[in-house]
Amino acid sequence: MKNLIFIAPHGTGKGTQCDLLVQKYNYNHIATGNMIREAISKNDDFSDKLKNIIDSGKLVDDDIILKMLNNYLEKNNLSTSIVFDGYPRNLNQALDLEKLMSQKRIKIDLVIYLKIDKEEALKRTLGRQFCPNCQRSYNIYYQDLKPKQENICDVCNTNLENRSDDTKETFDKLFNVFLKETEPVLRYYQEKNILKIIDASKSKEEIFAIIEESISDN
Repeated sequence: MKNLIFIAPHGTGKGTQCDLLVQKYNYNHIATGNMIREAISKNDDFSDKLKNIIDSGKLVDDDIILKMLNNYLEKNNLSTSIVFDGYPRNLNQALDLEKLMSQKRIKIDLVIYLKIDKEEALKRTLGRQFCPNCQRSYNIYYQDLKPKQENICDVCNTNLENRSDDTKETFDKLFNVFLKETEPVLRYYQEKNILKIIDASKSKEEIFAIIEESISDN
């Protein structure tokens, strides 16, 4: 299977699409957000540093993210069927990732950009829930994304949680930063002819069908 990058602001449903890729095609889902939250949960000096960054609405430094990604790839011995979720966020990260992948002889085959307007993204962000055990994503504002039982994961019956940074104030900061810093990244991958833009206002089934067609090896 192809190696993918998902680029999208909060609220586009990229977590749901990554879940579908994992479930149907056994993709290796590398979510920088999950890696950061896991690191924060360890309650050490490094976790305190990360928590302060996140709570202030800022993005984690590029060198920290790259090191975490490198360690994850090595620990799990990954080279194929990878989907990067939430990285790269800026041109420097894209260049860093390109260098890292070249060193490991791993090819990035396709970059998927889920495009959405700000108001819709905000609604989706404020309604998000996730399972801390299996990482499955839900949304209380959309019937097809609600858990069958309120606040309980459909898969493993774990109590669902809301992300601490899913607030309007944090969303506004991150969305604006995303638009500013991501434009050069999109141009970079467009010039490499591996960028696919998908309208994120479509249903999750429609979006996934487009993704499946895009990753087909035919």
